[in-house]
Amino acid sequence: MGKTLAEKILSTKSGTDARAGGMVVVPVDLVFVQDSTGPLTLRQLAELGIDTLKQPQRTVLFIDHSAPSPARELSNDHVFMRQFSRQKGGILSDVGEGVCHQRVAESWANPVEVIVGSDSHTTTAGAVGAFATGMGSTDIAVAIALGKTWFRVPETIRVKVNGHLHNGVYGKDLILHVIGAIGADGATYKSLEFGGEAIDKLGMSDRLTIANMAVEAGAKVGLFPSDKVTEEYLKLQGRPERYLPLGPDGDATYERTVEIDGELLEPTVSKPHTVDNTALARELKGVHIDQVFLGTCTNGRIEDFRIAARILKGRRAHAGTRLIVAPASQRTYLQMIEAGYMTTLVEAGGTVVPPGCAACLGVHQGVLGDGEACLSTANRNFKGRMGNPNAFVYLASPATAAATAITGEITDPREFL
Repeated sequence: MGKTLAEKILSTKSGTDARAGGMVVVPVDLVFVQDSTGPLTLRQLAELGIDTLKQPQRTVLFIDHSAPSPARELSNDHVFMRQFSRQKGGILSDVGEGVCHQRVAESWANPVEVIVGSDSHTTTAGAVGAFATGMGSTDIAVAIALGKTWFRVPETIRVKVNGHLHNGVYGKDLILHVIGAIGADGATYKSLEFGGEAIDKLGMSDRLTIANMAVEAGAKVGLFPSDKVTEEYLKLQGRPERYLPLGPDGDATYERTVEIDGELLEPTVSKPHTVDNTALARELKGVHIDQVFLGTCTNGRIEDFRIAARILKGRRAHAGTRLIVAPASQRTYLQMIEAGYMTTLVEAGGTVVPPGCAACLGVHQGVLGDGEACLSTANRNFKGRMGNPNAFVYLASPATAAATAITGEITDPREFL
């Protein structure tokens, strides 16, 4: 009997015949924490009496969620993480280097690996064919200490996207459509595995966006085959030797299959206050937006800013709408400068903040006022997500964000393409 992507990866890593519903113990190829949940994880190590790291060069500490720090207490957490890295080992990714999920994709993630992090959007690395998932602080502490962890092998929901995506429709629109269709809990502890003609044509940036948001449907992992797109991406990141082909077997068993006609997809938006509360962008025309936030681990890559810059070139953001720009990594920041996108976005009225999570978490660099509405390219819009429970957050693609910045109201980007 054939295997799904999740079953194949966990079989390879555990050395067993991993099947949905079974239990496996697997070595961990990369484990990481970030400054929101990381300090708790690192203190858990002390409580467990662990003084050494099993794999210091495969353990990464990211300071990205509150970077630069906006408060003394957070600064003290950063001091603690830096001291831990110096004293006990582990790679430190400090302020300005970028968001953990983007950095993991750029520098560490490879096909057929197991990656765990103290952040739910660790699923992002599933785009390169890694079994990547977020875990709680104690589980991450154990993975740091032992270099291994256990999983219940998840059942799989296959998302098959036929045809192709039209101009103005991107991976963000696809994943918002999927979440809207199956619900915010429609894939709880499942492996969401993507395939089909439209998926084969998607670039790595769109794949990372989709894998990132798989958890917004409750998924344990969001997985893509490792194919020519993966191979080319790893070459660009300087590790072509880490490429391994990976695909599901033709006779793999799925809990169910969701088929989508890519030809019918349109620019899609998540309305407050849940990700599965979706509508088409054109249906929301007239909804005023006070702030547009372009960036995050979901849509803060060079490809995303290329799309936004193409729409904003020679135009200005609406007088009543703020535009905040946050590259997902330092590498992306430098690419934007070299390509001229930074100039375009600043000339359009954008305020550029350092690489990191910025306004997404609602700690600093874009907290909303009472009654304000933000259209964000991030991954979550629950009440209070951007720092104010009396504000409203809409989610959309970089194209929709750019078009909305120009008009000051939610706008279908196809009006500008």
